[in-house]
This record gives sequence, structure tokens and C-alpha cells, in this order.
Amino acid sequence: MSMWNNGKAWAKKVTISSVALAMILGGATSALADGKGRGKDKDDDKYEGRGKGKIELKIEFKDVEEQYAWALQHIASLSARGVFKGYEDGSFQPEKSISRIEALTAAVRLMGLESQAQAKMNTELNFSDANNIPSWATGYVATALENDLFLETDSAVQPNKAANRLWATTLLVKALKLEDEAKAKMNTKLSFKDAKEIPAASVGYVAVAIEKGLVNGYENNTFRPNQPVTRAELAVLLNRTGNQMPTQDAQTVRGEVTAVAANSITVKKDSVASTYAVNSDVFVYRNGAKTTLSAVQQGDTVLLRTYDNAVVFIEVTQLASTNVPFALNAYYQGATLNNSGKMTSITVSQQVYNGTQLMIYNVSENLAIEGNAALLLPNSNQLVEISGKNQIVEKIVIK
Repeated sequence: MSMWNNGKAWAKKVTISSVALAMILGGATSALADGKGRGKDKDDDKYEGRGKGKIELKIEFKDVEEQYAWALQHIASLSARGVFKGYEDGSFQPEKSISRIEALTAAVRLMGLESQAQAKMNTELNFSDANNIPSWATGYVATALENDLFLETDSAVQPNKAANRLWATTLLVKALKLEDEAKAKMNTKLSFKDAKEIPAASVGYVAVAIEKGLVNGYENNTFRPNQPVTRAELAVLLNRTGNQMPTQDAQTVRGEVTAVAANSITVKKDSVASTYAVNSDVFVYRNGAKTTLSAVQQGDTVLLRTYDNAVVFIEVTQLASTNVPFALNAYYQGATLNNSGKMTSITVSQQVYNGTQLMIYNVSENLAIEGNAALLLPNSNQLVEISGKNQIVEKIVIK
């Protein structure tokens, strides 16, 4: 098990599909997918989400199976941010080694510097191997250089060289702007069996990465600094790093869930609650497993990623406390009954900023109804107050 492999097993075959991937997956092969040098063609702008029309595409990472379950959450999160990408055929190729130019490109995107990189595509680079740098990557290299992602002694980029674990770890510590901390830890005594394979000038970077929870060692207490990094491994490292960035992009929202509906979620941050539309193909990760929007509970702490004014990725970073109460006024629309005629779920609506929001709640077996139940007719818009715990309705008051 690799140093990035901490996840629980998921179903044997998993699908990542959302319009977020439409933003980053298109007709041309991804810069992060192949890393090969080629000129900028007519598909490049379209591919990067800057074309005249929107690309709506559903992608299945058909080769991300059970053994890569530990990386799937991270892959989905990065895909929703446009940091990491798959291939045209719907594969991710998790075992494939990643090149230095691919890793540099991902780091620049992770730092939110995509637009700066795109503006520097005509930069004349001073590296000795500048002619070997793919044309699509020129701006990323220039931006990486300006943001201290290279060592002062680096005279070449070596774009096609496989990124090994030590190089990738150093890169992401630099992306977090923790170089001063790394320099202060250069005399740290690392406990890995192969610690002598880590150059003295790199020890501090490894020490900081371990301290920040970005990496750890293998089960046999080795670090394997020279081992090439796979795409799956880098996805985990990138996402852990991104979660520690001091600022997040405008498409990232963090907060506490106050309400969940069939197609929306309300999140409170700094005492201000905001409601977001949720894409039908949203990727939801809660309690160590991929799940559905209905599993997200009031009181959960979440990280949301949005694209085109809709949530495409939800990660529950902290589970709600048990017995979280809720109460709201809404308009009755309908209910489902079991074979005994008892209500098992209730559908209500509320007016929100962009129209009417439908909400479906499960109902407690011990449901109490106050008022004239005969008023609860389908689509009646009867005003009711529903209340309960953990998104389970325990009481309906008919107004």
C-alpha cells in the first residue's frame, strides 16, 4: 500500500460524472493527460473551457477500480477544480507515471494561477532545455518559475522526466509557500530505513510534508524517494495540498449544512446561509464512501465545488453530531405511503432566490400531526411546519 493509500474500499467499478468534468474534458487530449509536445491547435481553447460554446460531457473513469478507491475522492475533487484530467477514452490511467511538466502544470492550476499561465504562453524561457518544453506548457513553466517552484540551481526543466516521490513532495511544499519552514528543518532526523537516499538539502521538505499530513511512508518504513509517482498517487498529494492552501478559488465553498433538498443544498458560513443548486450528477463523498446527496445531513461540515452556478462536488469533511434538530415552514406538495397507509416521506416546497425549491424528507415511524390532516392534499401548497432530527421529520404542524 502506497504512502497515499489511506482510503476504504469502494465498489469494484466507480463512475465520476458531472458537468464539472465537461469544463475540463473535451475534444483535445489533456495537457495533463499526455504531456507530449504539440502546438496549440483549434481545439485547445475549447478544451480548456474557453470556447464559444459549453461542452457538456459525461466521463467514466473506467479503469479506476477497487484497488484505487483510496484515490477516487481526490481525483474527483481535482477534476471539479480543473487541476487534474482524464483521457479522451474515459480512462484515468492511475498506474501511469506522471512527468515533471504534468506535475508542474497541476501545481500551477492548484495555486489558482491558470489565467496567469495562459497569459505567458509566449514567454522566452532561459532553461537550457527550453526547446523541449511543449508549447502548451510554456506559460505554466514561466508562472512556476515566478512562484518559486524551481530550485535556484535548476538550469533545466527536464519536462519529460518522470516525477519521483521526492521531487513531487518538494514541489508541493513549495506550492504551499513553506520553503522557509523546510529550510528550518534541514537537520531533522528522518526515521525511514532509506533516509540516506534523501539528499541533505531535501530533508526539510520531506519533514514538512510529513508534518502537514501530505505524505507518509510505506508499511515497511521506507520512503522510496526515487520511485516514480503515479497519476493516482499525485492526485492524492495534490488534493491534500490544495486543502491546505490559504485561499480557495471562487468555486470552492466551505461551511455547515443547514438544509438539503432534492436539487439544492444550503450552507452556512460565518453566520450567513447561502443556497446552491446541485447538479444531478454531483459527486458526493461522506464517511469514507461515495454516496448520494440525500445522505448529506444538516450539521455536516462540507466542502463544495461549483461549476456553471451548480454544485458538482461535495465532500463531507466533518460529520454532523447526532440528534441535530431542524424546523422549517414550507408548503405541502405530497407524500408517499407504505402498504399500511403510513406516511414514509413528505415533499414540501419553499421559495428561493431562483424559483421554487422542492424538498423531500423521510418521516419517523412515530410521526405526530397537529391540525386538520384533511388539508394535506397533493400539490395543495398548504402551509406546514415540519420539524425533527437529522433530517427525519418527527412532527407536522398544519397552519
